[in-house]
Amino acid sequence: MEVEVGLLKIQTQSQINTLWIISCTILIFLMQAGFMCLEVGLARLKNNVNVAIKNIVDFGLAAILFWSIGFGLMFGKSYEGLFGTDGFFFSSAYGPYQVYFVYQTMFVATAVTLVSGAITERVKFEAYLIITLIVAGIIYPITGHWAWNSEVLGDMMQPGWLRQKGFYDYAGSTIVHSVGGWVAFAALSIIGPRLGRYSSQNKGKNFYGNYPLAVLGVIILWFGWFGFNGATTGGFTTNVTVVIINTLNGGAFGLITAIILSYILKKKIDPRYLLIGPIAGLVSVTGGCNIFEITTAPIIGAAGSILAILADNLMEKYEFDDVVSVIPVHLVGGIWGTLAVGLFGNIEDTFVINSRMDFIKIQLLGIISIGVFAYFTSYILLKAINKIYPLRVNATQEEVGLNVALHDQPTLDYDLIKTMETQTATGDLNLRAQQDMFTNFGIIGIYYNKLLNKVQEAEKDKEKWRSRVYKEMILASEVQRNFVPKRNIEIYPIHAHNLPAGELSGDFYDFYPHNDKIHFMLADVAGKGINAAMVMAKTITLFEMFAKNNIDIDELSQIINNDLYQTKTRGIFVTAIIGYYDLKTKDTYWVNSGHQSPIIKDGKSSKVYKDLSSTPLGLMNQKDKKFYKINKLNLDKKSFFAYTDGLSESPGQDFKQIGDEGVCKMIDKTFVKGNLKSCIDNIISEVTINKSMARMKDKKAKIVNDDITILAVGDSK
Repeated sequence: MEVEVGLLKIQTQSQINTLWIISCTILIFLMQAGFMCLEVGLARLKNNVNVAIKNIVDFGLAAILFWSIGFGLMFGKSYEGLFGTDGFFFSSAYGPYQVYFVYQTMFVATAVTLVSGAITERVKFEAYLIITLIVAGIIYPITGHWAWNSEVLGDMMQPGWLRQKGFYDYAGSTIVHSVGGWVAFAALSIIGPRLGRYSSQNKGKNFYGNYPLAVLGVIILWFGWFGFNGATTGGFTTNVTVVIINTLNGGAFGLITAIILSYILKKKIDPRYLLIGPIAGLVSVTGGCNIFEITTAPIIGAAGSILAILADNLMEKYEFDDVVSVIPVHLVGGIWGTLAVGLFGNIEDTFVINSRMDFIKIQLLGIISIGVFAYFTSYILLKAINKIYPLRVNATQEEVGLNVALHDQPTLDYDLIKTMETQTATGDLNLRAQQDMFTNFGIIGIYYNKLLNKVQEAEKDKEKWRSRVYKEMILASEVQRNFVPKRNIEIYPIHAHNLPAGELSGDFYDFYPHNDKIHFMLADVAGKGINAAMVMAKTITLFEMFAKNNIDIDELSQIINNDLYQTKTRGIFVTAIIGYYDLKTKDTYWVNSGHQSPIIKDGKSSKVYKDLSSTPLGLMNQKDKKFYKINKLNLDKKSFFAYTDGLSESPGQDFKQIGDEGVCKMIDKTFVKGNLKSCIDNIISEVTINKSMARMKDKKAKIVNDDITILAVGDSK
């Protein structure tokens, strides 16, 4: 009878243990939703669909990989304590093994998802799947074998080499969190920061797509963490309550510490700190929450929060763009949590450890060996893959957003550019841009579609083709004139004018104001006709798209150059001056890409300013923005004039080309009124009169008939 009662107790306890592990596993699965909410909340809205898709796909892919090869590598029969050699394509009739397999699958999914958050908003979807393969199929199982292969499934099997030495990582401060952080570190080292993230206007700012959703993500993660740590006991044991309390306090003290540190460092509550603090505290106590004293865990969680926040600030300083702070929170927090096990963990609850110093040494050995393996394995593999298949999307895809670029979630501006590019390449006039009376690009789409409709009608009746094309060229000219900036720029000392030689102009200018600054661009497309006009339209669109985000002008020049190089018509390139004027300091900064040097009006005289220049835009791909040299000049009591060669090649009163010196004289002559608008208007009037007089004198005279554009910035007094 006593034997039967004993067997019944054992069976009941086994069922309770199984139920506990299953319940905790469900909680861990819920953490996947928490990571998704956190990442979507911190990413910009134009990428939220891509983020959500990655967070569901990586779970499924990681689960399949772990079932097929990962579980065997991690928990199979050990080869010299390095990796498992059997148990692939997991199959077992033993209930505890089945439950443990599902439980461990949630762990590998967590490690994979961490990488997604760090590199979001700039990586191809397929590239992220490759990263998932590397983490779930190689790195996580092998490092897990080193420390965990004898856990739960059988202490009789040969432990991994780190476990043999006494390395202790209860629920994965290193095996899960630091491994994910090391892979994220390697990936970020290769792909670099988001475009414009560390420009002078954006550095230090947070770009939340939905902060409340990010907070919800933290709360869900915290909730799931009770299962993450609670199930690692292997069953519903007396130690579960200690684990739950330490998990609770680790997150809570991490949060409170973040609030205090926010007041100390920022003199206010920094929303980002409140996301970093609790998760860093949770990561820190994860490595030893079963062997930490209840009074010790709060200290460890608080220290983890401080280290993570300081690491996040350091990454910001050195322009290492980690969107959800995976490296500060999970890598730095994981390292600290693993080291804290050696510093504060109860030695009697471990094995093979003789002294506190020995415990600390083996923990350091585990941190370093796993870090070296995880970082360099992922870096070497991703670096090699990146040479064959670039991991990062191109600049235009990144700027319009991965929702549109990778998943065809349309926006009007992207649709218009895509339609124009496709039609330029194929000549297919059946394509149409999206239309919308309430957006600028939608209105352009309406006019653009009208133009296409008329061209198609003209194809059906060749006798009327020329007259209809002429009418539509007039319409196209109206559309092109709509590109001329109509913003209110009265507070800025800037003015410009474009005088097209025909219906369509290859010259153009644009302004984009930003509070006390105004970005400007003056450019000349090589070539004539509709091709040049299309390149002009695309270049303006690119300038508008990137200037609105205050991207540095050297980076802006590089982006426009590379996009034009990939998509332009053969033989067409663009010379340009791209810059901005600071209303407060009166400084102007500009990049000259193969254009004529500007003229500076200083006092009573004007002269050509010999600025630093590079090759025209669109001639060759440029890998480094440093290729575009930034010129700087203070315009206090000075004015800056940029112009196209149509002005310097126009005839003077002697009917000869005036050249740059003639332009200087015109500026001096028309500058009497001290008004930039009046000065430019008078120059255009004089050029027009001189051209007319030259034709009247000699109808056969070789007068250059080119577009004329002039732009002036600065102090007009």
